[in-house]
Amino acid sequence: MAQRVAKMGKMRLLPLVAATYFMVSGGPYGLEDIIGKAGYGRALLLLLLVPLFWSLPTALMVGELASSMPYEGGFYYWVRRAMGPFWGFQEAWLSLTASVFDMAIYPTTFVLYLTHIAPGLTAGHRGLLLKLGIVGISAVWNLRGAVAVGIGSQRMMIISLSPFVVLIGLAVWQGLRHGVAVAAGGAPAELDLGGAVMVAMWNYMGWDNASTIAQEVENPQRTYPRAMLSSAFVVMCVYMLPLGAVWLAGIPAERFSTGAWVDAGMILGGPLLALGVVLAGSLDGLGTFNALTLSLTRLPYAMAEDGLLPRVLAKRWTNGVPWVSVLACSVGWALALGFTFERLITIDLVLYGGSLVLEFVALVILRLREPNLHRPFRVPGGVWAAAAMGIGPSILIAFALWAARDERVAGLPALGFAAIIAAAGPLVYLAVRRTARSV
Repeated sequence: MAQRVAKMGKMRLLPLVAATYFMVSGGPYGLEDIIGKAGYGRALLLLLLVPLFWSLPTALMVGELASSMPYEGGFYYWVRRAMGPFWGFQEAWLSLTASVFDMAIYPTTFVLYLTHIAPGLTAGHRGLLLKLGIVGISAVWNLRGAVAVGIGSQRMMIISLSPFVVLIGLAVWQGLRHGVAVAAGGAPAELDLGGAVMVAMWNYMGWDNASTIAQEVENPQRTYPRAMLSSAFVVMCVYMLPLGAVWLAGIPAERFSTGAWVDAGMILGGPLLALGVVLAGSLDGLGTFNALTLSLTRLPYAMAEDGLLPRVLAKRWTNGVPWVSVLACSVGWALALGFTFERLITIDLVLYGGSLVLEFVALVILRLREPNLHRPFRVPGGVWAAAAMGIGPSILIAFALWAARDERVAGLPALGFAAIIAAAGPLVYLAVRRTARSV
């Protein structure tokens, strides 16, 4: 397998930065709820502080582990190597079950945006067909290989951000012409700081997703640390600049909820800019779904290679794509398209938070057990420094659990629903191991 991957074209730095950008962000889409729940000033503060305690530690952890162990499966391999196959399986289980809910968010967001200008296109079964279309296009695109996804991510990133460049320019021009209207933006009628923090965390999570394609990246020991830090800077700018611009324009915070960038485009630039925001939103949803399909489909492949899933999932085409895994995951993601945006974020954060904690534990254990492991990029400090990096993300995960205490899914508390999914991991592992022994 290693020889086959080595012969394929590999992803370079800029395509990896673009793919990571979509895995984490995909643009300002999704920020509206932070403004609507917290107001402009608090939203900007959250977008500045959350990455310092959430994104930066994760990006540094990924930079160290991905450069020292550039293997297919990424974070699954790290946890498995540090703590054994049981915990490796739990890491993959949490990540894959979280992906079922996370991946449903992006087609859902696309439909919400399109509803602002063409409600007839999204009414009834049409909305579901549009969501399924994004799943299908991403599956076909991924079957072409990692390089195709990376290059496509570069192009979609440029195109999808272009309406926001215009929006920022118009907002600044309006502020200079009519006077800065920051006060007019005001605070929301009902403050929901907990909900705003959760949405900010969701908008800044996913840095570890890029690690699963390490064997399909050129010179991963050097490329990953550079890609993580570059992507983190790009994402912060993409979030904060449009938000600051519409604040200067004086658009009331209470008008912002999912899809409100279309309304902001209509106010500042008329129907043409609003249409551009919608079209860019469609590219954002497609780009994010496409990049995450690239990342997450490598997990079942790596588990199948280890005998923890059916061997059929390890089948690859000559271009290196685990095609059975791509198709199987796409079907699973399509089945979760009926959930609402808020519920998806709650479940996604709980499950993803558990997997992220395991990755930080793996970082510490590997520092203890394998001090001589070649680390082309190493976070400064010893074992205690590595342990300290996990404190910020752990505190934010605990806060998210507290903030989501009243959410309900399928008649159950959202936390209970997520806990049931997580608790099923050990049972599934035992069943898998028993099946493997009997074969």
